[in-house]
Amino acid sequence: MLSKCKAAVRAPQRAVQCVRQTPIAISSIPHRASLAPYHLGHRHTSSLPPRSPELTTLTPKHIAQLRTLLPHPSSVISTLDDSAAPDDLIPFNRDWMGKYEGRSGVVVRPISTEEVSKVIKWCAENGVGVVPQGGNTGLVGGSTPIHDELILSLSSLTRIRSFDPLSGILIAESGLILEQIDTFLSKQSPSFIFPLDLGAKGSCQIGGNVATNAGGLRLLRYGSLRGSVLGLEVVLPDGKIWDGLSGLRKDNTGYDLKQLFIGSEGSIGIITAISILCPRRPTTHNVALFSLPSYEACLSVFAETKTHLGEILSAFEMFDRTSYEAVKKHGGARRVFEEGNEGEFYCLVETGGSNAEHDSEKLTRLFESLISSSSILDGVLAQDTTQSASLWQIRELCPESLSKAGKAYKYDLSVPVEKMYSLVEKMRERLRDVGMLRDDGSGKVKSVAGFGHMGDGNLHLNVVATEFSDEVQSAIEPFVYELVAQNNGSISAEHGLGSMKAPYISYSQSSTSIELMRRIKKMFDPKGIMNPYKFIT
Repeated sequence: MLSKCKAAVRAPQRAVQCVRQTPIAISSIPHRASLAPYHLGHRHTSSLPPRSPELTTLTPKHIAQLRTLLPHPSSVISTLDDSAAPDDLIPFNRDWMGKYEGRSGVVVRPISTEEVSKVIKWCAENGVGVVPQGGNTGLVGGSTPIHDELILSLSSLTRIRSFDPLSGILIAESGLILEQIDTFLSKQSPSFIFPLDLGAKGSCQIGGNVATNAGGLRLLRYGSLRGSVLGLEVVLPDGKIWDGLSGLRKDNTGYDLKQLFIGSEGSIGIITAISILCPRRPTTHNVALFSLPSYEACLSVFAETKTHLGEILSAFEMFDRTSYEAVKKHGGARRVFEEGNEGEFYCLVETGGSNAEHDSEKLTRLFESLISSSSILDGVLAQDTTQSASLWQIRELCPESLSKAGKAYKYDLSVPVEKMYSLVEKMRERLRDVGMLRDDGSGKVKSVAGFGHMGDGNLHLNVVATEFSDEVQSAIEPFVYELVAQNNGSISAEHGLGSMKAPYISYSQSSTSIELMRRIKKMFDPKGIMNPYKFIT
């Protein structure tokens, strides 16, 4: 059962008598559905950087050499020696959105750090461009080739090397699926939690998470990976292995080298293992979903939520009506609120603590405050873990459902919280002005939606078009980045630069910062073989 808090704006006195038990129909969709390619397409060729003549074109002879480095026949698959058909390489060449697609003819799948080292050393000696690939769940074309680079899949590096239940320090290899490692931690005694959670947790890999400095749903509570990761093991561009797998929370000897690789997107080295601090898993959980009339109401509820919930607040997520309608239509979720109480915005609140009575008291005071102020139109509180998962699934299905609605241009942006949704509104206005977004649905753009992490000012702007085209992209970019710059924000909050945003880094970074980054790239990777054409160009 769900406890439904009825917040009638016209008669708030009725709401004080909420907490009546009312069954709410929420579809029994599986928790954190895996990602799949719904719409197949190709990136606009006009935006592709040219192939570097300094990088080697692979031949069957090169494939034969690679096979001598790796003993397992399935470790190398290639169309160049007919060990694979072109269709076999599509899942590696194409991203899950169908927006980015390369033309690589070889995928290498090492099973150890030592094998990764051998392959990278060979690539360096032969001038072969290499694209490291984890779960391939990114949004900016960072893990797929631009041209015919060698794809190095890390999916076979799946060992948990150690876990210390006293300190909570985990050392694990980069190919582990995020959901698998979180499940492992949950089964420890006492139970622990991985400090990162994503909607794609059933597909993404922890090495890729660290390489992109993924943010996700738990950042409000546990902070970023830059604070949680204690050490890394990295294969450098010349094939050398840097063992920086520290188990220390304090080490003030020299430069903190791991920070160079966190968020570097495989441009200066390949992360093969991580050491990370994992906190104890909360023993009590609560999830609530609110319907709100405006974004201003979201801001008010966010402020009140922080005041009333304090240390037990784990997540505060926002999504608009356009996102919610897409989830209902394409994600399988049924109506949560009565039709008259479906607002223009929705906020999901999660708490995690160790004392159920204490947490319940805090939540009750929050509900009373929100009801008395008429900030919300309606609200539901999950009564068990199944309902909690169902409410979370509505938020987590937003990106996938919008991709099912059409060809979705996705922008991961960071601006001050109070300005987040203004970017969505201004993008709608922009696309209406150029005739692409029309009220009758006849335009080249179907809708503009926004959702994200209010707890850290991270907006996910989605422009759903009828097709991927230069015309639509030109209407969006660089306008969207100009908006971000005007609001002193970042063009990439948590998904990185990849190939999509590399040309636009100057909207968020100064020329001095960019020059320093280029120097670092040149120092580590003088031959330019590591994830070429992306990140820092």
